[in-house]
Amino acid sequence: MFYHTVSALFWLLVAPSALFVFLAAIGVAVLFTRFWRIGRNVLFAVAAAYVLCGFGPLGTLLIRPLEDRFPKPPENMAAPYGIVVLGGAFIAEITNERGVTTLAEEGGRMTESAMLALRYPDARLVYSGGSSDAQAEDRNEAHVARRFFVRLGIPAERIVLENRSLNTGENARFSGALLEPKPGQRWLLVTSAAHVPRAVGAFRHAGFDVVPYPTDYLTTGNAAELWTLRTRPSRGIAILDSALHEWIGLAVYRLMGSTDALFPAPNA
Repeated sequence: MFYHTVSALFWLLVAPSALFVFLAAIGVAVLFTRFWRIGRNVLFAVAAAYVLCGFGPLGTLLIRPLEDRFPKPPENMAAPYGIVVLGGAFIAEITNERGVTTLAEEGGRMTESAMLALRYPDARLVYSGGSSDAQAEDRNEAHVARRFFVRLGIPAERIVLENRSLNTGENARFSGALLEPKPGQRWLLVTSAAHVPRAVGAFRHAGFDVVPYPTDYLTTGNAAELWTLRTRPSRGIAILDSALHEWIGLAVYRLMGSTDALFPAPNA
């Protein structure tokens, strides 16, 4: 829990979308002091950075290597023994209060894993994701996921919930301990494409061999997007946020010994 809190606070300070707001607020405040020129320069710098990052391809340049690192398995792949989908796909609070399933931007994890479960009816379906609120155990993401899958017609007895993990490293450790995968079993790991390298690294380190199944791509993969200006700067900033989050996460996981490689690659 402590690590989860520190991680959230750290990211709140370094995420570009938040950092631009903090720096702009500082710049405005300094305008009313004798250092007003510094405040003006800060505001100019923030405005320039926002334009470059929002309209330009920086976020795309940073996230494409992450999304392209692991290819999607072919449609005619061998049937898996099980499917593990990582948490972060729901806005659980809204789902529980409104009574209507509300998917987050990573909601493709749920739709893809549901389609895989229906395509491979003998595969176990595992949702890995908990809640930082110990008092809301019956309302956390894992239980929301169960309802989602059951409503789509997937039998409840096929669904396994790992509802303790709060980050990717815990997803790997707790899922491995719960499922006890055996040699020769084929497990698919469903998560966002940019998150796949870090997730695969964590699962490998935990001794859980998985076949990544990337979803929720934020880029098209076309060369043209590397020089095309965006018309929605907020989207460009959001992609930059996601890219930096994963690159920083990869570095931190390697330093902490949570992965065995800085940038995990597909098996030979």
